[in-house]
Amino acid sequence: MRTSRNVLRVVIALLIVVFLAVVFMWPHGAGTTTIRTTGATFPQYQVQKWITVYQKNHTGVKIEYEGGGSGHGQETFLQGLTQIGRSDPPVTRYIWNKFVSTGDQPLQFPEIVGAVVVSYNLLGISHLNLSQDALAGIFMGSIEYWDNYRIARDNPGIHLPHQKIIVVHRSDASGTTDIFTTYLSLINRTWAKEVGSGKSVNWPTDKMGRGLAGNGNPGVVAILKQTGYSICYTELSYAINEKLPTVALENRDGNFVEPTEKTIRAAVSKVSSEIPPSNEGYRENISQLLNAPGSESYPIVAFTHLLVWKNINGKHYTKEEAIAIKEFLKWILTDGQNPENLTPGYVGLPRNVAEIGLRAVSQIEVP
Repeated sequence: MRTSRNVLRVVIALLIVVFLAVVFMWPHGAGTTTIRTTGATFPQYQVQKWITVYQKNHTGVKIEYEGGGSGHGQETFLQGLTQIGRSDPPVTRYIWNKFVSTGDQPLQFPEIVGAVVVSYNLLGISHLNLSQDALAGIFMGSIEYWDNYRIARDNPGIHLPHQKIIVVHRSDASGTTDIFTTYLSLINRTWAKEVGSGKSVNWPTDKMGRGLAGNGNPGVVAILKQTGYSICYTELSYAINEKLPTVALENRDGNFVEPTEKTIRAAVSKVSSEIPPSNEGYRENISQLLNAPGSESYPIVAFTHLLVWKNINGKHYTKEEAIAIKEFLKWILTDGQNPENLTPGYVGLPRNVAEIGLRAVSQIEVP
């Protein structure tokens, strides 16, 4: 009996040793494919939700997201530091040619629809209308005080303070900036001539001592919240998440419209989305959804975009990475567009636009 007990103890000890060896010596994360995506902060909250939902049912894939702005996303994509780039505005032909020079074919297509909003920090004021004239005047710096008549005339009954307006803008190369300044260029000739549009511009209020800059949408929002009498542009989801008031902007039909899912959808429905083939993404017009007609259309609506490689001859992705990328992006463009998988502040793609993305994903080559 004692011999049997000793044998049993030896067997148990051996089993414990084997178990510990498996736990501590087996390579952790074996079989897991890591996908890195970098760039625009415009879709940040949406991307984070997609990743969370997707990884619950796809445990063999780890997806890492880093913001940094559209310019950063394009640069890291070019350098091969990220597998999926994200850019709000379509890539310029100059940058596109740099991608092509790597010997691979870039593919670009929209992933979601969002809105740029104007938020402000005025104690006791929860609703504010701004005409196109007043909006451009504020960011040009020609409207210096909050109680300027061009603001007051559209906000009867609201006591506006005689305080200087502090304009908060992005410090990094930003797609949100590109969208916002393109819109200002569409509605105001002076802005178009003197400032123009782009991921970075020379802000007139900086020279007047009334401009502040923040990195990314999170940086802009943080400065706004800390600075009284300030105003900024940001992405709608940030305003929702931070509980910021948003301006009702004058739209093309002359109505003051709040940014909501309904008014964003109204804008998208009033225009024909003309998206070029994914292998010629640089030809897309950033202004196609801006200042859309319609009484309920919110005026600053835009696509944000994905960048991937065709992966010719396995130049950028391994077999496992290519498979994981194709499956993830296909999910984004199908199930990911469903209401239950969308974050407040975003609207799913029109079906014909999603189909362009799906055709692009099918082109990604698996080595």
